[in-house]
Amino acid sequence: MAVAFFNALADPARARAWSAGTEPADRVHPVVVTAMDEVGIDLTAARPALLTYDRAAKADLLVTMGCGEACPVVPGLRTEDWPLDDPAGRPLDEVRRLRDAIERQVRALVVRESVEIARLRKAAD
Repeated sequence: MAVAFFNALADPARARAWSAGTEPADRVHPVVVTAMDEVGIDLTAARPALLTYDRAAKADLLVTMGCGEACPVVPGLRTEDWPLDDPAGRPLDEVRRLRDAIERQVRALVVRESVEIARLRKAAD
């Protein structure tokens, strides 16, 4: 969800996000697909990927969601941990709340990193 929001809100000429996990599932959980579809983001084609050291080393910022020691440690890489619940197996109303919390954090991130698209800058003024 975070990557989808980031890539929808950030100027693609300035920043892109990739999603990867330490224990990726075979697919995005259907309840997550439903919750994101409600806000106009289609995740039906999204496929989870494994977070490797090489993938992390290519990043400017690694945002983790509670992976702890399972996350690769890349010297000098800026990291941020967002302690959020895993949406898998949760009812849709809980996933909606999680989705909205993630969107707020992502909006703050794109503004803080100065990578927001122009329409977000205008809306914030």
